[in-house]
Amino acid sequence: MAAFLVRRLLQSVLVVLGVLVLVFTLMQLTGDPATLMLPDNASAQDVEFMRRKLGTDKPLHLQFIRFLFGDRVLGEKVEERVVEHQFMSSVVAGRIREHRGVIMGDFGDSVRFIDQPALPIVLERFPLTPYLMAVAFAYSAGLSLVLGIASAVYRNSLLDQVLRALAILGQSIPNFWLGLMLILIFAVWLGLLPAMGSGSIEHVILPAVTLGSAPLGRNVRLIRSCMLDVLGADYIRTARAKGLSELAVVVSHALKNAAIPVVTIWGLDIGLFFGGAVITESIFGWPGMGSLIIQSVYKRDFPVVQAAVFFIGLAFMLVNLMVDLLYAWLDPRVRLAH
Repeated sequence: MAAFLVRRLLQSVLVVLGVLVLVFTLMQLTGDPATLMLPDNASAQDVEFMRRKLGTDKPLHLQFIRFLFGDRVLGEKVEERVVEHQFMSSVVAGRIREHRGVIMGDFGDSVRFIDQPALPIVLERFPLTPYLMAVAFAYSAGLSLVLGIASAVYRNSLLDQVLRALAILGQSIPNFWLGLMLILIFAVWLGLLPAMGSGSIEHVILPAVTLGSAPLGRNVRLIRSCMLDVLGADYIRTARAKGLSELAVVVSHALKNAAIPVVTIWGLDIGLFFGGAVITESIFGWPGMGSLIIQSVYKRDFPVVQAAVFFIGLAFMLVNLMVDLLYAWLDPRVRLAH
């Protein structure tokens, strides 16, 4: 198990490096960040100041080295100072400081939040996104487990047919439309739940249901299919012949052996939740990282976008690592195969 863990950790390091390369490349593909961040009427002095601030006044390979390791690796000493420059017909103060590199957690200063480092801004908003995702995951995974097992145990019954129809319906509804309908019904018509913001458990219910509904429908169908395959196996008939209760057969024998594909999908759901959170948080005014990314894209705040995308990639990598370790625990053949 230890050797398996070490191999997965080394692979995760390569994944993190790949995410850093992707984050840097995406910024380059957008064009000159300095001209994109500044308004159309910005002067040449504004553009030059922004290029010096972002480090894009250097050749591409030096920009990447600076992006990773900071100014000191390039042999440059940047004294932190405040420079006055023309911005949107007024003189404002902007800070030029030493860039320490992303390996030290420095993605540069935010453009929208003047001269504030990008990473602390992301970290301040980050906890609310996993909180929303955790509630959505508990709702989706827990309910799909119960409904999927019930659908498999009572195969071809009226309950099975109703659950399969609802699963297809839930999988087909776009989450932005579902979110708006939930706001209309439960916030506007019934007045039972708040439509916007955060702060209490009532605020998270509607966005969590919106975020978790599409995976819920798919997972019910997957769990039903996996359980049907397992329930027909010889060892299940042997367990029943030994006099075990149906609950013990389903939970102790069938569920664990059907869990590998389900755990795989649950791990992928975390990545989908990160993507879906961008839309869901915007609909419900949830002040998490998804809404921060949308706002930063509109404001052309590239350092914050880079920090947020990297942090999401890092979180998704850690989730996949935990899923792989769970595989090895559920089925020893997984770690022996590696």
